[in-house]
Amino acid sequence: MSTDTVIQPPRRRLRDRLPVVHQLRQSVGLQRGMLVAGLVLTGLFVLVAIFAPLIAPFGFAQLRDLEGPFGSQQPPSADHLFGTTVGGYDVLSRVLWGAQTALYVIVIAVILSLFAGVLLGLVSGYFGGWLDRVLVVVCDAIYAFPSLLLAIVMAIVISGGQSNLWGGVFAAAISITVVFIPQYFRVIRAETVRIKAEAYVESAKVLGASNGRVMFRHVLRNATRTLPLIFTLNASEAILTLAGLGFLGFGIEPTAAAEWGYDLNKALSDVSSGIWWTALYPGLAIVLVVLGITLVGESLNDLADPRLRGRRRVAQASGTVAETSVVPGGTLTAGPGGLGGLEDGESFDEHGIGVRS
Repeated sequence: MSTDTVIQPPRRRLRDRLPVVHQLRQSVGLQRGMLVAGLVLTGLFVLVAIFAPLIAPFGFAQLRDLEGPFGSQQPPSADHLFGTTVGGYDVLSRVLWGAQTALYVIVIAVILSLFAGVLLGLVSGYFGGWLDRVLVVVCDAIYAFPSLLLAIVMAIVISGGQSNLWGGVFAAAISITVVFIPQYFRVIRAETVRIKAEAYVESAKVLGASNGRVMFRHVLRNATRTLPLIFTLNASEAILTLAGLGFLGFGIEPTAAAEWGYDLNKALSDVSSGIWWTALYPGLAIVLVVLGITLVGESLNDLADPRLRGRRRVAQASGTVAETSVVPGGTLTAGPGGLGGLEDGESFDEHGIGVRS
C-alpha cells in the first residue's frame, strides 16, 4: 500500500498578493530602502491631497481672516508658518491645496492616456496592415515633439491658457494625455506583436475564438505587465509638465485652484529681494513628490527584471557561500554540507548522499 503523499505548496496570504506588499517583500538592501522611501513620500503626497481641505489653515484663494488682511510677502510666523506670497496668499495653504490639484491632473491624465494608448496599441499590433503603419507614423510624429511645447499648444487650443478649476485641470490633463499616449502605444504594440505569434493565441484562433476575445482575453492580459512601471514614471512627468505649464502662465488661475508652478512664477522677483519662502516651499513640494514617485517607479522597474527579482530567494536558499576552485573536469563545490561538511571529512557521492570517510 503506497504511503506517498503529495505535498501542497503553502498558499500565499492575501496581503502577500497585494502588488506593493509583494514587491516590498522581494526587495533587499538599498533597493528596499529606495522603495520604502518612495512609498512614504508618495503616500504622504496622496494623504495631503485628499485631506487638504481639513489640514490647510486657510483657503487657497483666501486673503484675509477675522483679524484683517494677511499682508503681502510676510515672513514665516505663528500666524503663517510658511509666510505669505506677493499676492497676499498663505504659502502653507497654497502648498497643501496644490497637492490636491496635482493629484487631480495625474489621475485624469494617466487614466485617459492609459486607455487611449493601450487600445490603439492593441489594435495596431494585432491587426497590422495600413492601420498599423498610419498609427505608428502619427505616434512617432507626436513623440518627436518636445512634450512641454506640445502641452502648451494643447492648453492654448483647449482653454486659451487660463480657466477655472475643472476646466484648467481637464485642459492640463488632456494636454499631458496627448504627450503620454505614444508611450503606452509603443509598449503595448510591441508586446502585442510578440504575443500574437505565441502558440496559445494561434490555438485560440483555431478553436474559433473571435478577434475581440483573443485580443482582450489572451493578448491584453499578457501585454500589460509593464504598465504599472510606466504609470509611476508618467505620474512624476505629469507633475513636472503641470508645473511647467503653470510656470509659463498657461496653467490654472490662482483664484480657481492652487498650483505649484504658478506660485513659483510669481516668486521669481522675490528671490532676488531676499524673500526666499515664497519659492522654497512650492519648489520643495515638486521635488519631493517627483522624487517619491520616481523612486517607486525605478524600484518596480528593477524588481521586474528576472535577474534582480530572485535575489532575495537565492540569498536565503544559499546560506553560507562556500569557496570554489576550478579543477580539471569541472568545479569543486562544498555541497549541501557547506565548508563544515568538507572539514569534518564528510563527502557526497554522485547521488548527493553523504558518506563519512
